[in-house]
Formats: sequence, C-alpha cells, structure tokens
Amino acid sequence: MALSRIWSAFIIISIITAAITSIFSTDGKDVFGKMIVGKAGDTTHTKYIDSASLPKNVAAALIINKDFKYDNDIKYSKTADGKFIVYNEQSSDGVIATCTSAVNICLGLIGIMALFMGFMSIAEKAGGIRFLSRLIKPFFSKLFPEVPDGHPAFGLMMLNFSANLLGLDNAATPFGIKAMESLQEINPDKSTASNAQIMFLCLHASGLTLIPVSVIALRAKQGAVNPTDIFIPCMIATFVATITAMLIVSFKQKINVFQPVILLWVLGISSLIALLVVYAHHLDQDSMNTFSGFISNGIILLIFLFVILGGLYKKINIYDAFIDGAKGGFETAIRIIPYLVGMLVAISMLRTSGVFDVVLNSLQHLFAVVGFDTRFVKGLPTALLKPLSGSGARGMLVDTMKTYGADSFAGKLSSIFVGTSDTTFYVVAVYFGAVSVKHIRYSIGVMLLADLVGIITAILLAYLFFGNAA
Repeated sequence: MALSRIWSAFIIISIITAAITSIFSTDGKDVFGKMIVGKAGDTTHTKYIDSASLPKNVAAALIINKDFKYDNDIKYSKTADGKFIVYNEQSSDGVIATCTSAVNICLGLIGIMALFMGFMSIAEKAGGIRFLSRLIKPFFSKLFPEVPDGHPAFGLMMLNFSANLLGLDNAATPFGIKAMESLQEINPDKSTASNAQIMFLCLHASGLTLIPVSVIALRAKQGAVNPTDIFIPCMIATFVATITAMLIVSFKQKINVFQPVILLWVLGISSLIALLVVYAHHLDQDSMNTFSGFISNGIILLIFLFVILGGLYKKINIYDAFIDGAKGGFETAIRIIPYLVGMLVAISMLRTSGVFDVVLNSLQHLFAVVGFDTRFVKGLPTALLKPLSGSGARGMLVDTMKTYGADSFAGKLSSIFVGTSDTTFYVVAVYFGAVSVKHIRYSIGVMLLADLVGIITAILLAYLFFGNAA
C-alpha cells in the first residue's frame, strides 16, 4: 500500500506541476510534449540574448569552449554575430521513451542474470551456499532472527553485500534477487514483505561500497586534477548510511544491536574500512585504478573457480546445473519488466514536469534567507536523483562537473552523492517485483531516511574536505 501511494503521488504531483507550468511559464507549452514523447537531449529554441545577460560561469566557459555550455537543462550557443541562443535541453526521457528504456534494462539483465544464477545453481548443488551460510551465521542470525540456522539465504545475502562492497553492480543484482527468492520461501505471507526481506533490502539500498570505481572514472574523464580525492568521503558517507539503515530497522524489529557478536562484526568492518582508507589514501590515480580493477575482477574469477572446483569435488553435473540456474535468470529478468516500467515512468514524469526545479529553487531561496552557504544546493540535483535513477544521477553528476568544473565544490559534492547510496526506488521495484511482494510495509521510509542521513553526511564531509573549493 505504501508503494502504491508513493507511486500515485509521483504521478499526481507531476501532472499538477506540469499544468501549472503550462499556464504560467512562457515556454510551458512544451512541458506536456516533454513528459510524453520527449527524449533526453531534445532541445527547443527559447530566445536570443546578448553577453550581458549571460551568467558569469557560462560566459567564462564559452570563452574557453567556444561552443556550448550546460547549466542543468539550459544550453547556451554562441552565434557568429556575438549573440547567444538559449535552449532548453531535456535531461530525461519522456513516458514513451522511458517504457522502451525500462524494457531494454530488463533485457540487458538477461545475460548477466543467466550467468550468475547459473553459477549459483552449481554452488547450491555443491553445498557452497550452505557453507557460506554457516560461515556468516553468527552475525546474520542476530540481524535476521526469523531465518532458520544454516538457511542458504545467509550465503546469498553475503554474496550480494560483497558484490556491493566491491562496486560490482552487475553481480550484486542476481545475488540479491536470488537472496530475495530464498527469503520468500520462508515468508508466511507471500504478498507482504517479511522482516528479513526488509532488513536485507534496507542494508542493500544503503549501498555500502569500498571503492566508487564509476565515480572516479567519471571524474577522470571530466579532467579532475585528483579524481580519487572523493574516495574517503564516499566511503565514510556510505558507511554512515548503512549503519543508519541497520539501526532503524533493528529498532522497528526490536533487535538488540548491542549484542557482542553484532558489535564485533561492525567494529571489524569499520577497522577493515579504516585500513583500506589509509592504504588507498597513498595511491595515485593509476595505482588506484589498478588496485580496484584487480580486486573487483579478481574476486569474480575467484568465485567462478571455487564454484567449479566445488562442483567437481561433489561430482555433480556442472553444465546441467548451470543451465538449470541460467533458465531461472531469464525468467526473473522478464518477470520484473512490469514493475520496472511502472516505477521508471512515474520517476520520468516527476523529472520532466519541473518538480525538481521547484524543489531546488525553493531550497536555495530558503537557505539563502537564513544565511547559510548555498554552494551545496548546486549539487543537490544529483542527490535528489540518486534514489530515483542511477543513470540519471550519473548524468546529473557529469552535467554538474561540466557546468561548474570537476574540481568545483558542486562537482566534488555531486561525486560523493553518487558514491553514497544505491537507487532506492529501482531496488524496490526490481527486488520486490522479482518475488511479487506488493505490501512493502516501512521499507521505503527507512531507505529514504538512510538516504537523507547519507546526503547530510556527504554535505558535511564536502565542507570538511573541500570547503575551500569554489
């Protein structure tokens, strides 16, 4: 019911905002077209302006670039006679294009899902998942008290969290969906999220990541002097968000987080992160890229090796086991299409209707009135998009770095936002959709609250680490 209300609210607010914009804005007549048939990158001619009307950062950038400059969805072009054309550039797809994108996302998942679920099928038949479950049981049995001892869900959740830690999004999704399916087997009410499913997804959505590889790569591509300088803030912010999610869900489910086992595991993970921070802090960009690539790709190949060796040791038919699991991956990828289409369409309407602009302008005005430093507001579009769309947030990060510079305060803050959490509504649509859970209880509330804590932490860390940046 909670998801239904949120989804309905997204659509209603979007349509009302679009209607108001179409009435009172000079270019509002385009808003309905943008929402339905528009595509990301579409431009509409707005007006000619002279150099005196250009924002200072745009004028400076056009002197260097001699061509275009982006400022959120505004595009500037210099003409031969020294004037400038201002365009509106659509930053996200409309409803029609979004439906196609949602299906393409699911189709793109088929190969990855088939591959990893095939290997998981081998691991299950060889006893590897149960071995991993016994290994992680002392800690997980405290956070997931309703899951029976030795249940394979423990091992699958561990694989999912491990993939997230290493930034292996493609591997994390199949592991996570398989974990949800395993937890669904012991769920007494198949249409309602169980406590274990909520705890798992809230921890997953908090996005604990050791190495934000994609963010570092984007910063390097945009010419950042030191692309890895956001590594430590990202790690701290995402760790704080994860601990927040764990504490909130534990409180809701009356789990005592001060049990010695939980404290030891949390302290152990904290120590590991601290050691990694110290080590990575002394690496240059090339060394960081080599290190992260070696760890990430090496872990995947190591898992494949152990799974095959385990299957040979147990004398199972490895290839048949792989095919059985791969078939399940195909079916799962197809099954989540309706859930993903519904969620992404609502998010698309929210973005193309102008709701984000209203929220951001209001926030900037509010903080300016109370006398706060408003530099962080320029990075907020990325933070607001991250729970809604991972690709949208990455696109907004690139746009922010193009507009203000990769080493600007807004550019660095946006980088931390992207590396801080997972995509909440995508996670909800895909993971709950995979097991046909309709009543998700308080899941989204916890995830969004953890996201908010992560955003606040990211802002504070940005001022602490990069407060002198323009």
